[in-house]
Amino acid sequence: MKHKKFGTTGHDVSVIGQGTWYIDHGDRKQAVAALRRGIDLGMTHIDTAEMYGDAELVIAEAIAGCRDETYLVSKVLPSNASRRGTIAACERSLTRLKTDRLDCYLLHWRGSISLAETVAAFEQLVSAGKIRSWGVSNFDADDLDEILEVAGKGKIACNQVLYHLQQRAIEHAVIPWCAKHGVAVVAYSPFGHNDFPKPASASGAVLQTIAKRHGVSARRVALAYLAREPNVFVIPKASSAEHAADNAAAGDLVLGAEDIAKLDKAFPRGPKPRGLPML
Repeated sequence: MKHKKFGTTGHDVSVIGQGTWYIDHGDRKQAVAALRRGIDLGMTHIDTAEMYGDAELVIAEAIAGCRDETYLVSKVLPSNASRRGTIAACERSLTRLKTDRLDCYLLHWRGSISLAETVAAFEQLVSAGKIRSWGVSNFDADDLDEILEVAGKGKIACNQVLYHLQQRAIEHAVIPWCAKHGVAVVAYSPFGHNDFPKPASASGAVLQTIAKRHGVSARRVALAYLAREPNVFVIPKASSAEHAADNAAAGDLVLGAEDIAKLDKAFPRGPKPRGLPML
């Protein structure tokens, strides 16, 4: 599994991590097994959020005995992101995850509470050793400009955003902004939301051809494509240990320039949207 520097943190983090949205909706034992298999294969970056129901409880079971080997991330809801509310939300997440610290803590999306108040809470949590770094999620370039002005340089660890083959909006401004300022980009829902390219479609056929040439799955190619930029990390969810193993293998897949050019053409970036897409 390849690792890269995670934004401003200085930590080496696995290029392919593990998302956990809806992981609590299926078989608990299978979900734990998938997470553990992923960890064993190097997908030690595990992402969750207070919004994700009992996902933090599932993760706590999966990381028991190997917490120090994982890079653990959770998120605060914007409605809880006041100074006092952020600290209380973080404490709840720590309790559910059965850990004494988070490696990174994110504002899930921008709400009505001032960024200055949320940043002050994040910095207080860093000082207390409750979190090691902080970042944001679903922030467009103009939002990033604002929080950079509030926090100052070198504070924003990452921006977690929607990114998959059929949704490349962040390539217009967000990825370049983050690259310029040393901020990691974390791609969530990298297979889309129940709309992964079908083999029978024209674009899906291109994806399948590239996958066949490499002797890998189409999903593995999709992950490798998204992670092609030096500052981009990807957090797919796995429904089984076998699925986790396939995701992890994408961390060692290198696509050639011809592969990337064909995927660029098959899945065009499209015009810059007025607002940043999110789920």
